[in-house]
Amino acid sequence: MTTKVVSLEKIESNRRNARRSTGPRTEEGKSIAKMNAVKHGILSGEMVVRGLGIQEHEGEFKALRERFWKSLAPVGPAEELLVDRIVTAQWRLRRVLVAETGEIALSVEGGRWQRSNREPIFRGIFLSNLHDPVAELMKSTHGLDYLSCVLEALLKEVVRDGELTEAAFDRVRRRFGDTSNSVTRELGELRERITANPDGLAPEVLKDNFRRAVVAYIERELNLYRQLRGERQEREEKEEAARQAADVLPGPAVLDKIMRYETTLERQLYRAMDQLERLQRRRDGEEVPPPVNVELSRE
Repeated sequence: MTTKVVSLEKIESNRRNARRSTGPRTEEGKSIAKMNAVKHGILSGEMVVRGLGIQEHEGEFKALRERFWKSLAPVGPAEELLVDRIVTAQWRLRRVLVAETGEIALSVEGGRWQRSNREPIFRGIFLSNLHDPVAELMKSTHGLDYLSCVLEALLKEVVRDGELTEAAFDRVRRRFGDTSNSVTRELGELRERITANPDGLAPEVLKDNFRRAVVAYIERELNLYRQLRGERQEREEKEEAARQAADVLPGPAVLDKIMRYETTLERQLYRAMDQLERLQRRRDGEEVPPPVNVELSRE
């Protein structure tokens, strides 16, 4: 083995070269050099989500990181690491807000879609003998629309045929599931009164009286349905607004997931900020006492 001997002149020359290459000396030069680590883009490539359904912007992440670096001015790898932890925690917290907004939109729109696509007429209304199906249908705009449709069709037949035929009456009964209801009962009573013919009217007169009585009854009912529909619609719109307001809060499982994730990120953020502050105070020559760690245990 041979040992290379370095002359004193060479050593002194190396020292002079080292002193001449200590990096930027002006404040502007130091600021530019300090931001070199910000511009390499490695961290942004790992943190920015890119997918078919979501596209986070790398430029926004770089701008956020640059603001933190300028504000916190890290010196050395330890401080730089802590600043990057602060940046990533803040970026993820921002993502939590985006996720919460998405969950709220899903909750509100999902509830509205389910309510708008549910079966407008509950078929059980026609299967129960405990309630008059007509009275139940009159409680909602959908039910009133159904009643109006049935009676408007019947009115056209009565005007066309000049009377309430047995076939038309049977069709009305089928529209209500062949269950007893106020409409078919009223029409049946009209027929019985006219058929009894206590005044001994001629068949043509009797038929005309029956037609006019049926038309008058149908028109009264349709007018009632139109009046009730306005009231029901106002009530249903208020109920829908209240349901959408309630849906602004996501479900318990989703809300718990968001809050736990947010709490974890906030702890990481505040821990990194505290550690950075301690390092910078120590670098400035301040005597920093060790942190107080408190461990909580459940008895």
